[in-house]
Amino acid sequence: MTTSQLIKDQKPGAARREGHPGIALTVIAACQLMVVLDATIVNIALPHIQDALKFSTTDLTWVVSAYTLTFGGLLLLGGRAGDILGRRRVFMTGILLFTLASLLGGLAQEPWQLLAARVLQGVGGAIASPTSLALITTTFPEGPERNRAFGVFAAVSAGGGAIGLLAGGMLTEWLDWRWVLFVNVPIGIVIALLTPLYISESERHSGRFDIAGALTSTAGMASLVYGFIRAADEGWRDSLTIGSFAAAVVLLLAFAFIESRAKEPITPLRMFADRNRSGTYVIMLSLAAAMFGMFFYIVLFVQNVLQYSPIEAGLAFLPVTVVIALGAGLSQRFLPVLGPKPFMLVGSALTATGLAWQTLISADSSYVGGVLGPMLMFGFGMGLNFVTLTITAVSGVAQHEAGAASGLLNATQQVGGSLGLSILTTVFGSASKDEAEKQLPKFMAEASPEQKAEFANTHQLPGPWGHDVLTQGISTGFVAAAAMAVLALATAWLVIRVRKSDLEALAGTAGPMAG
Repeated sequence: MTTSQLIKDQKPGAARREGHPGIALTVIAACQLMVVLDATIVNIALPHIQDALKFSTTDLTWVVSAYTLTFGGLLLLGGRAGDILGRRRVFMTGILLFTLASLLGGLAQEPWQLLAARVLQGVGGAIASPTSLALITTTFPEGPERNRAFGVFAAVSAGGGAIGLLAGGMLTEWLDWRWVLFVNVPIGIVIALLTPLYISESERHSGRFDIAGALTSTAGMASLVYGFIRAADEGWRDSLTIGSFAAAVVLLLAFAFIESRAKEPITPLRMFADRNRSGTYVIMLSLAAAMFGMFFYIVLFVQNVLQYSPIEAGLAFLPVTVVIALGAGLSQRFLPVLGPKPFMLVGSALTATGLAWQTLISADSSYVGGVLGPMLMFGFGMGLNFVTLTITAVSGVAQHEAGAASGLLNATQQVGGSLGLSILTTVFGSASKDEAEKQLPKFMAEASPEQKAEFANTHQLPGPWGHDVLTQGISTGFVAAAAMAVLALATAWLVIRVRKSDLEALAGTAGPMAG
């Protein structure tokens, strides 16, 4: 048979080189890895981004939140787009958008340019990530082959954060902070070129886009986050602060109204009717809120106070990744025996304790004494919760709605992280301002002329005085983070009522963890 006959006999949208499942899985996993690690690869570069583009510490949080808010807010819409328009087509669109945004972010010369690129990255990630998971179901037949593919996808999702921390450290130290964004460009181009060769197009389904729901929810959460960050700089009586909170209330009420009336809502409100599922979402929201803030501020502490290099900072977080994996493995093994509630209780309690321990951090704290111990306790608690929350979120859900239930959990994680980081930033801003006022007389009495000139230019206290200001803000911020973990613990104790007899159903509906 000639090549022209082979092309003619192919189904429309079929991969040009079918029969290479290993390459197809590599392409899908590479996309997921790129999207997941981008949430952490930038973290290690934050101090360098702050110096290069002159971000304040509070405004710097937008480098993280601009990505996670749009990614989490549009995640469910991205999955719906793949079902309606064709998953391969949407997958490639998301990858190309993410790649372009990464290039623009690396070229940014002003803070607003980087933030705009991060928003665009979030949009691209929200389109590509849910579609990549769905492509596994259309590329691999049901059974052992698909299960292995899901296993690879889950491993990449779980390990992406650690890879991002190390990669961010190496790229920042050996090249420049801009390469934490530039690195996505060649990878994205290769993925886009290989996709039509090895991945077939999925069948398109009829349906509607709930664009109004996606936009009102994302805009509402962005207004809420902006209100908290604005309050950290300008206070609670500032007109823009008040206006942001008012806009958030209006937009989120509009979102709830739209979802209650929409024929195909992006967030089916019936998902919240089950108390276990609703409790799971609250726990994930609370824990993610604490986690994002913890990573953001500890990165600043180890690089600005402990003077770690970017690579050393990346390595400093590796033990946390290890204990998260240990906790996840332990919960997965004993979940059928003990049920999910004990893991939620113990995990949330450990997380809260670790965060409470971090409130003791000071400018004199060492890595081992002030950072490592609390982070290990925090990480193990998070590990106990990850698998447990994922399984509980999809328990008792009809098969055709399992994607919406797990997608909503992932969206809750991203949006909760942005919200939590903004709340911690408000507390940080207030505490650091108070500490700066206390340190200023000492600084004026003890500082050298060069240090005073630096303060006049940057309006930030340098040296040991600045370290005291930073650590006081961080330690006070962790009080709010610990309170969030206590909310998760209270929800697990009072709301979750899954019984051991439910475990068989829970295990039957468990899917792979998405990042």
